[in-house]
Amino acid sequence: MKVFGLWAILIVLSYALQTSLLTFISFDGFSANLMLLLTVSVAYLRGYKVGVFFGFIVGILQDLTTGSYFGLATFSYMTVGLVFGRFSVNLFREQSLLPVISALPALALHFAVMIIFLLMLGRQIDFVRFVKFDFWPTAIMQVVLAYPVYRIVHSLNEYTKQQR
Repeated sequence: MKVFGLWAILIVLSYALQTSLLTFISFDGFSANLMLLLTVSVAYLRGYKVGVFFGFIVGILQDLTTGSYFGLATFSYMTVGLVFGRFSVNLFREQSLLPVISALPALALHFAVMIIFLLMLGRQIDFVRFVKFDFWPTAIMQVVLAYPVYRIVHSLNEYTKQQR
């Protein structure tokens, strides 16, 4: 129960940081997505099953608090957890550079899932404006924050292994 509580505290603190402090460092309303970085890190360290579960938890949290299309963030984070958790089987999980390199593909996958669903719902999306003003500023912040987030998740993962 103590281990679950520590992971829950990490999720809540990260979400609070993402929705409060990081909004001051945003470009055109887009800032770093700590929930996505957490999901990728957990998926690499713990595998696809835990990655999908973690994506479900952070996605539900985001869906419940944003008031957007319910289930869209949940599905997107679960997809990211599945894809990057599957890749972790063939990779050395303690590789520190891997989550930094994966920050861009994870963001691209997250946005792709969101855009596909929004297009299916009939929303119009200006792709040039999206890539220029939404994707790249967010991508730069993702890469900058990927390593610190991974180190925090890695430390918590090592601590929870010792608690078993």
